[in-house]
Amino acid sequence: MKNNTNSRRNFLSKMLVTSLSGVALFSSTTYARGRTDGGGGRTTTGLTNEQKDMLFFIYQEEKVARDVYITLGNIYTNENTFASIQKSEQRHIDSARGLCEKYGVDITGVDEGSVGDFELQPLQELYDNCIAQGSDSLLEALKVGVFIEITDIDDLERAAVGMPNDVFNVFENLKEGSLNHLDAFETAVAREQ
Repeated sequence: MKNNTNSRRNFLSKMLVTSLSGVALFSSTTYARGRTDGGGGRTTTGLTNEQKDMLFFIYQEEKVARDVYITLGNIYTNENTFASIQKSEQRHIDSARGLCEKYGVDITGVDEGSVGDFELQPLQELYDNCIAQGSDSLLEALKVGVFIEITDIDDLERAAVGMPNDVFNVFENLKEGSLNHLDAFETAVAREQ
């Protein structure tokens, strides 16, 4: 298991650039490989190791969103946006977990009940940076929400390429949810400015 975890971390570390001034970016070469459908972006076969790593990443990234919203919601108790969206993010985690379980992705190291703890160091840093920025003010916290949702949308679009239909469809549903969350956060930011 340790070898698998180290391999996963190395793979994901190469793919992710995290900072609050940028967006999490994946290497485009990762996605060119699993494509076998002539360009539609979906396959009907099992997952490659890289696709399993991507699925694990999305599962953890959804946890980052939920955990950030829980933490910021505890700081800004009068802002309902965090409370309502964290519940939706839990459903996103549940959907991604279901795919991990279906495709044999090892998630035994993840404690969903532990807010702010992540197996992947880049996502731990993303969480920590989001909390640091969001602690400055309510406006900054809401901007963190915008950042997280834009990042999630971008990552879900990239991660969906070459995935089997069921994974593709779940990622599309998660993306639609993130678009709704983005609208809610943008509305809240406009209200605070």
